[in-house]
Amino acid sequence: MQFLENATRNLFFTGKGGVGKTSLACATALALAERGKRVLLVSTDPASNIDEVLETDLTGTPRPVNGVDNLHALNIDPEKAAEEYRERVVGPYRGQLPDAIVRSMEEQLSGACTVEIAAFDAFAGLLGDPRAAEGYDHLVFDTAPTGHTLRLLSLPSAWSGYIETNTSGTSCLGPLEGLSAQKDVYAGAVEALAEADRTTLVLVSRPEGAALDEAARTSEELRDLGVKNQHLVVNGVFRATDADDPVARALEARGQRALEAMPAGLAELPRSERPLRAHAPMGLDGLRILLGEQAPDIPEQPAEDAPEGESFEQLIDSLERDGRGAVMTLGKGGVGKTTLAARIAVALASRGHSVHLTTTDPAAHVAAAVGGELPTGLTVGRVDPKAETERYREHVMATAGADMDEEGRKLLEEDLRSPCTEEIAVFQAFARTVARAEDEIVVLDTAPTGHTILLLDAAQAYHRELGRQSQEVAPEVEQLLPRLRDPHYTHMLICTLPEATPVHEAAALQADLRRAEIEPAAWIVNQSLTPLAVTDPVLRARQAQEARWLREIVSEHHSRLIIEPWSEDYS
Repeated sequence: MQFLENATRNLFFTGKGGVGKTSLACATALALAERGKRVLLVSTDPASNIDEVLETDLTGTPRPVNGVDNLHALNIDPEKAAEEYRERVVGPYRGQLPDAIVRSMEEQLSGACTVEIAAFDAFAGLLGDPRAAEGYDHLVFDTAPTGHTLRLLSLPSAWSGYIETNTSGTSCLGPLEGLSAQKDVYAGAVEALAEADRTTLVLVSRPEGAALDEAARTSEELRDLGVKNQHLVVNGVFRATDADDPVARALEARGQRALEAMPAGLAELPRSERPLRAHAPMGLDGLRILLGEQAPDIPEQPAEDAPEGESFEQLIDSLERDGRGAVMTLGKGGVGKTTLAARIAVALASRGHSVHLTTTDPAAHVAAAVGGELPTGLTVGRVDPKAETERYREHVMATAGADMDEEGRKLLEEDLRSPCTEEIAVFQAFARTVARAEDEIVVLDTAPTGHTILLLDAAQAYHRELGRQSQEVAPEVEQLLPRLRDPHYTHMLICTLPEATPVHEAAALQADLRRAEIEPAAWIVNQSLTPLAVTDPVLRARQAQEARWLREIVSEHHSRLIIEPWSEDYS
């Protein structure tokens, strides 16, 4: 690939979830290391699986990758980073202030925003501190799904601006000394990102319209942030070798249509393509095949028994029984959550129900997923972070700020300028949307796994933060967790693909939900080749591999399985 020939020191891989950016980041790091370069591979993705891809147990400090000279890797765990960040901020005050005040500081630092800034703190230290990664020729970053990445890369400006303008000495992140000490490092991170001779942004996409549109938006927004040295990799480009296989012909044609309709700004970028391989790139040999020019021979795949699962119509039958309630599609980005949410909403509305379809995912476009004219009874919306934040600010100033003096109002306005305020506002909107399901069916296309879990786990932290800013907690926020835990009110549908990494990440998501006392209603395996008759060698190989993951779901994860066949009409 072109960007490998004259690789910059910093290489960022980003894109819509599920497009293969982790595999490509790992393969790139391996290729550079095998050319004699000293490489550090870093994951800042809450849903990362580089341990599995590299077959090496990783931590938050660099470790040698098994079987590869010159290659080290680390995985920034957001929760662990948050714990270390809290201790760094609060630790100096232990024994100096009353225990009650220290406990209050710890509570302030228990929300999702602290997790976000702590993960960035670890990331910025590598990028912005010249001493942090001494001894390496290249830093390769496997970054988070698009929405999270944009927030991550915009934080340097947001936080440095907040530090400069906040005069009260406190924030939703506690004493600002903990942030101010990092200002120079954050500034160094911004500078490194903007220098084309130091940093390359590798946008990864699939040859699919939604993924390419998302890559184009990411490209434009990051260019506005100063990251202008960009390269596009289209991963999983399929070329049919069996002209008599209608599925193969349709898959190839869909990809070509998407590439031909690529947004203009994206089409102007330098571009590389990687073919769809017969096997997912796991292990070092799999990564070498991913970047190799010659595809290996594909042995004949023996047929394997796979569970049949339920149909989409059977799923809709079960969801319409009460005529109300919340239906949530959850899973890693790229598994088709948005499309599935839209199909469920349309199907329910077509059966005469009142349905509202919406999303809490900043990268999702549910209206486009519905397409065409809306059926009677279906309304479509989305949580707009900017609008919700402004509404929340105005409400707090009109209520909590109403009886304050001028100095008090200034301090409150400063507090409401913190990046945490957007998180609180979006969370409240999410709770209001779930509350609508008392009277109708609400279908929510939720955010990718990491963001979803932060959202669900943050309820108690948000109660504290809302009380701190506005002295009130809305009833819908108070009732959110009970509603999510009620299987008659909320139907959690875990969406995945019939592949190793999506299934394992879905299992981790389910474990998190169960720890929060939320039991999923079913698993949906999307875009499966198993129900189809295929003859193309690559597709037959991929179909044969699916049986293993379908059996694992039923035997180890969940007894209720819905299998959705691949279709050129859905992604």
